[in-house]
Amino acid sequence: MTAAAPLTRLARLVAGLACLAAALILAPSPASARTDIAPYLEVQQVLSADLNDSDVLTYTAAVAGIDGRVSTRRFKAQISYRYEHRFAWDDDLSDDDIHTGVAQARLEVVPNLLSFDAGALAARSRVDPRGAIFGFNTVDNPNVAEVYSAYVGPTVSTRMGDLDVGASYRLGYVHVDDHSLAGVPGQPAFDSYDSSVVHNANASVGMGPGRLPFGWTIGAGYVHEDVDRLDREFDGAFVRGDIVVPVSDTLALTAGVGYEDIKASQQDILRDPNGVPIISPGGELVPDPTRPRLLTYDEDGLIYDAGVIWRPSRRTELQARVGHRYGGTTVIGSFRHELNNAYGIYANVYDSVSTFGQLTMTNLNGLPDEFNVNPNPFNPGIGGVGGCVFGEEGGSGVCFDDAFQSIDSSNFRIRGANILFSGGRGPWSMGLGAGYAQRRYLDPDLTIDGFTLDRRKDHSFTVNGYMSRALSRTSSINVNAYTAWFDSDAPGVDASFGAGISGSYYRTLWIDHLQGYAAVGLFTSDSGDFDGDYSTVASGLIGLRYTF
Repeated sequence: MTAAAPLTRLARLVAGLACLAAALILAPSPASARTDIAPYLEVQQVLSADLNDSDVLTYTAAVAGIDGRVSTRRFKAQISYRYEHRFAWDDDLSDDDIHTGVAQARLEVVPNLLSFDAGALAARSRVDPRGAIFGFNTVDNPNVAEVYSAYVGPTVSTRMGDLDVGASYRLGYVHVDDHSLAGVPGQPAFDSYDSSVVHNANASVGMGPGRLPFGWTIGAGYVHEDVDRLDREFDGAFVRGDIVVPVSDTLALTAGVGYEDIKASQQDILRDPNGVPIISPGGELVPDPTRPRLLTYDEDGLIYDAGVIWRPSRRTELQARVGHRYGGTTVIGSFRHELNNAYGIYANVYDSVSTFGQLTMTNLNGLPDEFNVNPNPFNPGIGGVGGCVFGEEGGSGVCFDDAFQSIDSSNFRIRGANILFSGGRGPWSMGLGAGYAQRRYLDPDLTIDGFTLDRRKDHSFTVNGYMSRALSRTSSINVNAYTAWFDSDAPGVDASFGAGISGSYYRTLWIDHLQGYAAVGLFTSDSGDFDGDYSTVASGLIGLRYTF
């Protein structure tokens, strides 16, 4: 099955929503509307030096971008997008184009009943997690990948008497340009990624405690994904019922039971008469549609769990559940606490069978209603802070590191935990996101050159953070930091580590629309035998921005 037809429909839907957004932005705004559109142009001069081998990279960057939001009674949209073209000063390096940003929109078609949602993402990441993230992060680095994603779909949310009724459908698309990483020596060809189309539908009906001494919910969901690479398919469906029994004003017991069926498969690969896999000129495995499809995951049966919900105050909530799913024990939970009206903490423990495409869509759909745009000249990333987007409301945000841990087309069971702190008051704004993820890959045993993904486990730990302070009406400072650790039980794969910190200073020059800035950063990585062992890179830049 190809993704062309769904992609065409998705493109039309996104184009239609864009036209609608443009019409609302350009139309006369009512007095209650909030509109803030700020397109800008920048020019930068950047110098990076590898302190280990004295290599120096110099480039000039021309930048065009837009930060904006529109809010009316029935329509909300926000975008932070940046296009950067780098002119390399070294003849051995290529010029580079970088697209980064996020956008989201919601149209209330029928208030308190039907809304239409859309979102989009553009980001630069690494394909193999062993490679460095920063430093000489150019298109000439074969480990650099461009990730593009978008989704559209309706949401139904209403009350019918005492019943709460909800449903949603999301059509999503994910595309990765890995610059032909599959053709790089030492990189498993089947570890590459092209594009996928995801269909995700959910529906539920329920009633809170009141008329009955307990609350109840019946829900169902379905997800289908088509991945171009080796014609992979993923199908999952579930139906379940849950009850919530209050035992005090602050504590409730909860339990649920249901049925789930998940299947994933792919095409077998083309082999020569000696059984050796055939590799395309681009370094990719070639599917063989004449052979039976290979089943990569097949699990169906009862799912169940039980736990507690604790709400000691309006500011705090803890949920924890233990049960049976995916053929074994599963533990999930969440914790939310508002420290005050400006700062908050959110944490969760998760367990699922998923894919890179599905995780990316889930995170993109989970963007906070109003997100902060934090400037980071060295790594525009997603929302300005590597893999995290922080919301204006304390404790809100989402980190994409569980998806971007490694970009490949395989299915996997992923278990992990995240914690996020964010907020701001007066001149201060800050955010910190940390996460641990473990992937166990679910692939057929296609051993190639002694390497197979099947049942391999990856472990990663990441931290992304920023702090910003306005020094005056015309100046501000920003500090950004990150650290990342990755390990795998695959034979011959070393653990890797990376960390970095950067600081920047911004000041308005002469006129309100013109801003100058300077930044310095230090980045280090130890990627074992993958791409040069140990590296420490120092970078500095100066730039000018004109905001229209």
